[in-house]
Amino acid sequence: MARRFVVEADGGSRGNPGPAGYGAVVLDAETGEPLAEVAEYIGTATNNVAEYKGLIAGLRAAKALDPEAEVRVRMDSKLVIEQMSGRWKIKHPDMRPLAAEAKAIMPPGQLTYEWIPREKNKHADRLANEAMDAGKRGEQWQPKEPPGGTRAAGGTRAAGAPEAAAPGAPADDALAEPAATGAPAVGWGSADLGTPATFVLLRHGETPLTPEKRFSGSGGTDPGLSDVGRHQAERVAAALAARGTIQAIVTSPLRRCRETADAVARRLGLDVRVEEGLRETDFGAWEGLTFAEVKERHPEDLEAWLASTKVAPTGGGESFATVTRRVAASRDKLIARYTGRTVLLVTHVTPIKTLVRLALGAPPETLFRMELSAASLSAVAYYADGNASLRLLNETAHLR
Repeated sequence: MARRFVVEADGGSRGNPGPAGYGAVVLDAETGEPLAEVAEYIGTATNNVAEYKGLIAGLRAAKALDPEAEVRVRMDSKLVIEQMSGRWKIKHPDMRPLAAEAKAIMPPGQLTYEWIPREKNKHADRLANEAMDAGKRGEQWQPKEPPGGTRAAGGTRAAGAPEAAAPGAPADDALAEPAATGAPAVGWGSADLGTPATFVLLRHGETPLTPEKRFSGSGGTDPGLSDVGRHQAERVAAALAARGTIQAIVTSPLRRCRETADAVARRLGLDVRVEEGLRETDFGAWEGLTFAEVKERHPEDLEAWLASTKVAPTGGGESFATVTRRVAASRDKLIARYTGRTVLLVTHVTPIKTLVRLALGAPPETLFRMELSAASLSAVAYYADGNASLRLLNETAHLR
C-alpha cells in the first residue's frame, strides 16, 4: 500500500518583489502528523516565485520520505494550483522553468492539487515568515528539533516514521485528506469533547427517473420531484419537525434536492443554504440510462467503472474518487461552520454514501454495498478530536 502525504506550501515577498522566503510541511494524510518541514530565505523575489519555490521544496521533502508515495498538494496560491493542474497556461517566462522543475520531481500520477484558503495554510505560512525573518537578521532558517524526531539535511525538519496504517485502512487516494479537526484519537476516550457537529443526511424524494433506476446525476436533465417525491418530502418534513433537532438546512444545488429542502424548511421555519459540493456525481453519457442500457452500450467502460473508483463514466463524467474529494472538502467546510450544531444536509446517494464511508474509514468498494432509499435519513456526528460516529443509516420509518 502506497503511503499518502499532504504537502502544504507557501511563499511570500515583502515588497513583491522584495525580501522573500518559502515554507513547506509534509503531513501524514491519515493522522495529520507533520513528518518534515522545510523553509528558506531566497533573497529578492516575487510572491509567485517564492510560492513555486515552496512547492518544489515540499515535493522534494515528500520524495525524500518516500518516492512512491501518493501526494496531495494544498496551497493558497490559485496561480500555482491551477497552473500545476494544467487548467491555466503558464505565460510568465519566470514561472515556466519553476513549473517544469516541480513537475520533474515526482510522476504526475502520484500527485493531486487542491487550492485552500489562506487561513487553512497557516503552518506553511508561518515557516515562510520564519525564513524571511531569519534572512532579515542575516541568518539561515534553522528547524527546531521535534520530540523524538530527527534532523534531516538541507534545512528540513523530519519527524520519525509514522506508525503503520491500521489493517483494512482505505487505499484510495480520495481519502488523502487530513482529519477535519486535527489528528483523530482512536478508541474510547474519557475527555469531554463537547457537542459534536451532527449531519442528518436526507436523500431527496423520488423523481420520475427514480423508480426506473436510471442514472441521474448532475450532468443530466435536473429532474424535479414526482408526485410521490413531493409526498415523501412532506412526510420527512413532518417527522423532522416532530423531532425538533434540526438547526440549519444545507442542500445540493440540484432541483430535486432544493424542492425536498424547501418542503422541510417551510415546516421548520428555517432558511436553506446551497452547497455546490453536495451535488450528485456527473454520470456523463450514462445520464438517463438504466444499468442494463449502459451495459449494452458501454460494456467495457462499465466493467472498468465497477472495478475502480478512479474510473469515470463514459463521456466526461466524474469518478467516485473525484466526487470523494469534492464531498470531503464540503464536509470540512460545513463542520467548521456548524460546530456543535445539528444540520440537515439534503443531497444524493453518492455524497451520502461517501460521507458514511469516510466516517467509518471503510474502503472505496463500500460504495457498492450500501442501500439508500429515496427520502431516507442517515446521520453522522463529528467530534472535536477528529473522530466521527455513524448514528443512523437509511431510516425510512417516516414513510410508512
